[in-house]
Amino acid sequence: MSRWINGLVEAAIEADLIQSRDRTYARNRLLDWLNETPADEVASGSIVHLLDRLIDGAVETGMIEDFVAEREILGARLMDVFVPSPSVIEQVFYQKYNEDKQAATNYFYTLSENSNYIQTERIKKNISYKVETAYGAIDMTINMSKPEKDPKEIARQKQSGASGAGYPTCLLCVENEGYAGRLDHPARTNHRIVPLELGGENWYLQYSPYVYYNEHCILLSEEHRDMVIDRGTFTRLLDFVGKFPHYFAGSNADLPIVGGSILSHDHYQGGQYTFTMADAKERETFVFEEYPSITGASLQWPLSVIRLKGKVQADLVACATHILETWRGYSDQENDILAETDAPHNTVTPIARMRDEVYELDLVLRNNRTTDEHPLGIFHPHADIHHIKRENIGLIEVMGLAVLPARLKEELEAVISFVETGSATVVPMHQAWAEELRDRYDGKEDARAFVYEAVGHKFVRGLEDCGVFKLTATGDAGLRRFIKACQPAQETAQ
Repeated sequence: MSRWINGLVEAAIEADLIQSRDRTYARNRLLDWLNETPADEVASGSIVHLLDRLIDGAVETGMIEDFVAEREILGARLMDVFVPSPSVIEQVFYQKYNEDKQAATNYFYTLSENSNYIQTERIKKNISYKVETAYGAIDMTINMSKPEKDPKEIARQKQSGASGAGYPTCLLCVENEGYAGRLDHPARTNHRIVPLELGGENWYLQYSPYVYYNEHCILLSEEHRDMVIDRGTFTRLLDFVGKFPHYFAGSNADLPIVGGSILSHDHYQGGQYTFTMADAKERETFVFEEYPSITGASLQWPLSVIRLKGKVQADLVACATHILETWRGYSDQENDILAETDAPHNTVTPIARMRDEVYELDLVLRNNRTTDEHPLGIFHPHADIHHIKRENIGLIEVMGLAVLPARLKEELEAVISFVETGSATVVPMHQAWAEELRDRYDGKEDARAFVYEAVGHKFVRGLEDCGVFKLTATGDAGLRRFIKACQPAQETAQ
């Protein structure tokens, strides 16, 4: 494997992970890890290709078993040879930040890509496209990037017990930085985070290993604590976009069903990407009497969004907090909104950005109440959407990017064939939809494009289900009543 080791070292030098002065040091570290003897031959290829070849060699020699977790643990350990220590990365990041904020994030993102922490080759497996809708172009992604474990690996993981379980406490804890990993916890040896101060607290910036959009980052609290949406959330989000105005930042909601997949660790997501919701048209504008520096608007968007704009961060935080507190206790039976039954139901999904030196804060109104008719949520994709998407509609989907399950790739092939021929065997949950598509298909366009576009429109229908105030006369009247409820009560004339 020595030729692959030499090749990986040269590729790391070319990617500026290390300097040529580090060549011998890095090569010797890898030779030691892999129990190899030196050689002069140098293999060529990308970092990912050369790394995979070394891991394959380790499998062939019996060093590791051909399990996803073991391959990732070894791969992260080998790449860590080329990754600077956290203190060095922090120093370089802030040196660049003081000169050019975007240069700092460019440096850290490129490092995360070149070190193979961001799984660029796996991400290329995703099926991504856009669909034009009444709300603009919606981003569609069938998520093929996360590797599936085979039954033998799953069985071994169960047999191994809980060795090391509880550390790190969760996938987002700061203790993941440099953690070797185990069968039931991903390898993070080559993982780095950069400290930030947000709202007077210690937070950290990292990138997602499976980015869904450009420079998809995660902001995580130093403290392991539950997700919560409150005044502090708005302060920290606006702090972040003030410090990094080329990025947006948003938070999943803090309640089940309408929240994200990890509610046990306070965190946000951000990045350098303009989602379609950011450019959604304003429908109605309004002002809040107690916050004259803030302007508000409702949006032409399937979910119910209140957009606040202002130049004074403190005023924006105060206005958003008032709206949140009003919404927490607000009911509108005409629109099926109950603030509380056996538990609280109302919350928001907030998204912050800077535009032309003005802060924008979008508050997406959410409600997680369930009924016998809609056991997964009244304001969750309804049963007719579940064959496409039944998972939570979190921050990314709210903004207009569908993250769909990998099963769809194969299932849609059968639907496409059925639309074309009428004879293919379709998964039962798609049957009624496939028949509907076949009835509509006129044969003039490509069947694949026709079906994939239909998936996009199904997803948008699911987003519409999530809107608490629908874009109807009843919904519009309901949203106006809520905006009025956020205004100060008028004194009765004596």
